Amino acid sequence: MPFVNADDARIYWRGDGREDRPALLLGNSIGTDHSLWDSLIPDLTRSHRVLRFDMRGHGASDAPPGDYTIERLARDALAVAAAAGAPCFSYAGISLGGMVGMWLGIHAADRVDRLALCNTAAHLPPESWATRIAAVRGGGMGAIVDMVMGRFFSPAFVARGDARFATVRRTFLSLAPEGYIGCCAAIRDMDQRAALPLIKSATLVVAGALDQATPPSHGRAIAEKIAGAQYVELPCPHLPHFEARAEYVACLLDFLAGGSIASERERYDVGLARRKEVLGAGYVEARLANHSPLTDEFQNLITRYAWGEMWTRPTFDDRTRRLLVLAMMVANKSWEEFEMHLRAGLPRDISAAEVREVLLLAAIYCGVPAANTAFVHARKIVEEQANSSSSDIRNS
Repeated sequence: MPFVNADDARIYWRGDGREDRPALLLGNSIGTDHSLWDSLIPDLTRSHRVLRFDMRGHGASDAPPGDYTIERLARDALAVAAAAGAPCFSYAGISLGGMVGMWLGIHAADRVDRLALCNTAAHLPPESWATRIAAVRGGGMGAIVDMVMGRFFSPAFVARGDARFATVRRTFLSLAPEGYIGCCAAIRDMDQRAALPLIKSATLVVAGALDQATPPSHGRAIAEKIAGAQYVELPCPHLPHFEARAEYVACLLDFLAGGSIASERERYDVGLARRKEVLGAGYVEARLANHSPLTDEFQNLITRYAWGEMWTRPTFDDRTRRLLVLAMMVANKSWEEFEMHLRAGLPRDISAAEVREVLLLAAIYCGVPAANTAFVHARKIVEEQANSSSSDIRNS
């Protein structure tokens, strides 16, 4: 497990994605650990090398006793970036992570490219945090867990009590009280309002319309003081990762990319790169080399819109989108496209077992004859790949 020493604490961090992508550092909220971002990682690693860490007092990081400060937590983040070999990075932080992001934007502007401040505040009433500290000192994490969960999530989400809710709740209860109190003190003593105009990085401010912990007024106040800041309000409570995931990742990725695609030429270039990523560079280059004046415009069209538009949308990961496309190809009886996506997807994105499940569902919803034909095509490709793998092993 990678750790970095930051003064009196070991800080846990991890990296996801390719080393040659620009770095994106993520900061989690108080009461959660780096796993808060798990559901977004497949989307974020498509364009970035993602760095995550546990705030001191959280997760696998040390929880030294005493009060912490936002500066101390931000310097931990800088230590993580240095350990990861990222002298310059974009940063996205939620709640306490956003407070750390503000400090970085104010005091380490040369390190921060783009800055996303999400469901956060530049200042909060210190009395409420003093009360929270007293409650944890008196009764441990269990004394406030239900109150905190009620601020993290909507009542409907809490009532469902699904596995995601259980995970966040269990993570909160596992925290060392000393570390949580230290971070509460950092928030209690923070006031970054006057320094916000010093932030010069391109900035996105995200607020949740249902957020009780940091209501939208806090987000609007931050955005108003940062020149050129974008402000987005989502239909969610304090943690958008769970109840507005699609909207959250879409606005975050759009911001990190610098905005919408500016031209059809750029859309084509993005689509071509995505097409090669999904189908394989060799296959795509062969198709493009076999061009004809009759089909050139069609190839350009599907590259721009099927690949530059649909396959770059963030809501579905590649596995889900691939399975959906296979099901639609069965319904349309488009067997050439079915084989193309199946060859490209096996075994990288999807497994033969998952394909079987899709085709069994297709037998019910698309008809047994269509599913029967699909199984014939799928079996051929699975056996071809198995024979190819066996041949590679024998020849190695």
